[in-house]
Amino acid sequence: MAAATNLLATLGDLERDSFVALLSKLIAESKYVQNNPPELIPQEDRVVKHVLDVLLPFSTTTGGGPLLVNHVTYHAGRGNLIVEYPGTVPGKILSFVGCHMDVVTANPNDWDFDPFSLSVDGDKLRGRGTTDCLGHVALVTELMRKLGETKPNLKSSVVAVFIANEENSAITGVGVDALVKDGLLNKLKDGPLYWIDTADKQPCVGTGGMIPWKLHVTGRLFHSGLAHKAINALELAMDALKEIQLRFYSDFPPHPQEQVYGFATPSTLKPTQWSYPGGGINQIPGECTISGDVRLTPFYNVKDVMKKLQEYVDDINESAQKLESRGPVSKYVLPDENIRGRLTLSFDEALSGVACDLNSRGFHVLCKATEEVVGYVKPYSITGSLPLIRELQEEGFDVQTSGYGLMATYHAQNEYCLFTDMSQGYRVFARIISQLEE
Repeated sequence: MAAATNLLATLGDLERDSFVALLSKLIAESKYVQNNPPELIPQEDRVVKHVLDVLLPFSTTTGGGPLLVNHVTYHAGRGNLIVEYPGTVPGKILSFVGCHMDVVTANPNDWDFDPFSLSVDGDKLRGRGTTDCLGHVALVTELMRKLGETKPNLKSSVVAVFIANEENSAITGVGVDALVKDGLLNKLKDGPLYWIDTADKQPCVGTGGMIPWKLHVTGRLFHSGLAHKAINALELAMDALKEIQLRFYSDFPPHPQEQVYGFATPSTLKPTQWSYPGGGINQIPGECTISGDVRLTPFYNVKDVMKKLQEYVDDINESAQKLESRGPVSKYVLPDENIRGRLTLSFDEALSGVACDLNSRGFHVLCKATEEVVGYVKPYSITGSLPLIRELQEEGFDVQTSGYGLMATYHAQNEYCLFTDMSQGYRVFARIISQLEE
């Protein structure tokens, strides 16, 4: 206990002036690390430079300090950074991963302040990336600086991994996926891996899978005054989608584990977009497309759902004449003309959800640290997707997630975080390290 108390005293609290100065430099780079290809390709090394300016004075290579610093780049200008404070016991390790150096886009015309420069309003630190995720980059950098500066005698190695390309999963081989593939994070499997990229100061123990889908509907174009000769693609789309949803919610109902993990919603299937080729108001449309997604809690398998959805569509195509229609001349099969309405289902890249291990020591340590610092602990889950942590979990890492920005400003206009929240995050990190030393 004395050693733990001494460690907490050594690490102290987050130093506001140092943290805000670094965050100001990072937010000034946010314009150049927006991730929206092909127009906007982030240059994460602009952020790396500022992190290195803080940490290299305490590195083994340039400062005579204890920190081991590895700048790993797979694409020019798009680096990752692995920073290790070595412990004395081989194989005893914990890591803070997921602090990504790219951001989502921001249109200055839509903001009440400049998104690409840090502005301070009392406790509020405002700008694109303050919550997601440059605020966390600055926070974990300050933790590693403090370790390098004070040199506490730790049994555990503490590793921080700052990554490129989190905001766009379509591009691979740039960030943490490449680091894992090359084995550069293998030793992190020996201890808890804390993914620091969520919000609201509580453990996030579950995320959702996502299945983006498109349903193209083919009917028969005809004059609206001769509706009996048409197959209305809009009506067919609505009625078919209703049938698909009813069958989905029957086959994939709320799962008992969702309450254990605190999911706000069960799995859902819903339309979010629609389109059709256009035409006059006196034309019954012959085709349209409805798009949407499935948000799937991690207790169901993504491939099973995709297979079932295709079965629903196949069944409707086989028996479209049985589908409930609208009005006395609304029909989806015209037997005299040998014409049938038809559905074609397609999917974009699907992602699986995550259920963190609630029995791991890493989880219990995070909960205890959170309760001590924040005053309570209430783990939660969301059906938003974090595909990278699912891949880490599948590779054998004990992934736990937390974050100290604000969910209300995540990816939003007028993004900000609170210094007091980030300061509590720093103290949670210190207590995690302290507990794992015991």
